Amino acid sequence: MLPKSITGKLFVWRLRHIRQRQFVLILSVLVGVGSGLVAVAMKNTLYYTNYFLTNGFSYHGIWYLYLAFPVIGIILTLFFIKYVVKDNISHGVSKVLYAISKNNSQIRPHNAFSSLIACTLTLGFGGSVGPEAPIVLSGSAIGSNLARLFRLDYKTTTLLIGCGAAGAIAGTFEAPIAGAIFVLEILMLDLTITTIIPLLIATVTASLVSYLLMGNEVLFSFTLNSPFILKHIPFFMLLGIFTGLVSVYFIRGSIAIENLLKKVPVPGRVLIAGLSLAAMIFAYPSLFGEGYTVLKSVIHGQGEVIGNPMFFGSLKGFHGSFLIIISGLILLKVVAMAVTQGSGGIGGTFAPSIFVGAICGFFFASFLNTIFGFNISLSNFSLVGMAGVMAGVMHAPLTAIFLIAEITGGYQLLTPLIIVSAIAYLTSHIFESHSIYARQLAVRKELITHDKDKAVLSFMSPRQLVETNFASISPDATLGELVKVVAKASRNVFPVVDAEGRFYGIVMLDAIRQIMFDQSLYDVTFVNDLMFIPDYSIDPDDSMDNVIQLFQQSDRYNLPVVKDGKYLGFISRANVFSQYREMLRKFSQV
Repeated sequence: MLPKSITGKLFVWRLRHIRQRQFVLILSVLVGVGSGLVAVAMKNTLYYTNYFLTNGFSYHGIWYLYLAFPVIGIILTLFFIKYVVKDNISHGVSKVLYAISKNNSQIRPHNAFSSLIACTLTLGFGGSVGPEAPIVLSGSAIGSNLARLFRLDYKTTTLLIGCGAAGAIAGTFEAPIAGAIFVLEILMLDLTITTIIPLLIATVTASLVSYLLMGNEVLFSFTLNSPFILKHIPFFMLLGIFTGLVSVYFIRGSIAIENLLKKVPVPGRVLIAGLSLAAMIFAYPSLFGEGYTVLKSVIHGQGEVIGNPMFFGSLKGFHGSFLIIISGLILLKVVAMAVTQGSGGIGGTFAPSIFVGAICGFFFASFLNTIFGFNISLSNFSLVGMAGVMAGVMHAPLTAIFLIAEITGGYQLLTPLIIVSAIAYLTSHIFESHSIYARQLAVRKELITHDKDKAVLSFMSPRQLVETNFASISPDATLGELVKVVAKASRNVFPVVDAEGRFYGIVMLDAIRQIMFDQSLYDVTFVNDLMFIPDYSIDPDDSMDNVIQLFQQSDRYNLPVVKDGKYLGFISRANVFSQYREMLRKFSQV
């Protein structure tokens, strides 16, 4: 961080010479460069770490170090987090959503690099996760802290977080359109010119950085060699349903396994991870790492790399045994990912969803070809299957469509991509109303990015809305004393409060209007007899959601604010909605 004197001068100079919109565009370029460099750094460190550890290893031999590497990586990751980072850096995309929802879009500076190091230790040693979520968290952290440096407001900070996340995806896959759409679907930024232009600038910049430094060496790319055949549309529709159901298993299975592992002490977790990952990787060497190398082979029709022939040799004589092997890989990839993450490894679900989707498509096409004698393209169905599981798991069908279209270098499969992604998303949504990134946040009521009303209300506080210009009266006062208070008051509601500030009730002007001019009652009628105790009151620490619900339930225009029995003031319905409209205007301004 720059010294405060320098940042202060820079801030003043910027205010004098650069307008806000132009400044946001400049920052989007900087964030794009940063997130592109993050993507390149991650790809290189993963490649060389993995190459150094596994060069010369056989996927089909019994290499015991190969089986032990993933748990070694998890142990190193745990030590790095505990003694160096000292903060929770798991589930990168969920952390970004949490920051936007509950932390004023502030992401700690160390997230710009800590998740990259931790992911390299986990994934480079063979953990069965993906690098995209840590890259997204790093890119988002760059955007958040750059905004913080220049003292930008919440809305602009959130936009720069989106630029960082979009640049991370774009730089990883050299897919700028998919990067921008990922942010719009997952982070739920408003689709306006104010947001879309900076996002596109950031994604194009990140893609160019990645291309200039890496060329075409992205994590995953493929050139189509089979045309789309119109009569296969019914098969693609069935694939959409299949991948949608697999997505439900993906979401529920991974979360359930992680939650179970969290109940086990750390040494036990690591032991479980070590034994289970070793067993699964021995059976399916393709579970080692993110699996992009294996996917390329599968899409080219080389399905024999999926399982270890030493392990599945007994199935060779069984008709359709290969289908059993493939189905086992679909199920176990989710388990391997969840065990890696649940035991302390750092990585994401993006790559595993792509992996599972490709295997689903390959399985589906192989099933039709083997059982029914069709001759459909294994590569096309594998690619479209990727989009199906991505759409179902992330609830981001447009991201899935454009990502696969961009990494294949064209839009020849656009029609089946749309069909499968839409059906998979709808199928998954029947069973799961939230994506894998948002589900647990939604359960804890920590997700507001997907609900504009909650986003606006989260920036309002009952304490800021308390009005204190209500004239109070003692419970022992007479009607005559009350009339004197009424004569000087500007409101028609009178809180009944004793000398120590304890709240007793309310006197409404309408309730005493008929007797307030009868002087014979002035000394014999007391406030105790005229007041009523309201059914509803507001605690100043209540959420605004609760305040809105209380107004709806009570049908009153003013509600008292009481803390530990002490009167603090009133909150009016009109003031709440006036503040709400003002906040909404700030959120939506173009």
